[in-house]
Amino acid sequence: MLRGLEGWHFIILALVFVLLFGAKKLPDSARSVAKSLKIFKSEMKDGESKKNSPESGPTSKTE
Repeated sequence: MLRGLEGWHFIILALVFVLLFGAKKLPDSARSVAKSLKIFKSEMKDGESKKNSPESGPTSKTE
């Protein structure tokens, strides 16, 4: 999928992002994406720990 891309392709993509979004908004956007990913990861870990805990007995789906 990315085999045809070279280093200069990524530089052009970075320049396009800077031109579209502005250099001022990019750090804020990166922070918000990182924060969202951090929250998502913590929720996934919580879900896994609840799923694997012995307290949660067998669940049955009722539809």
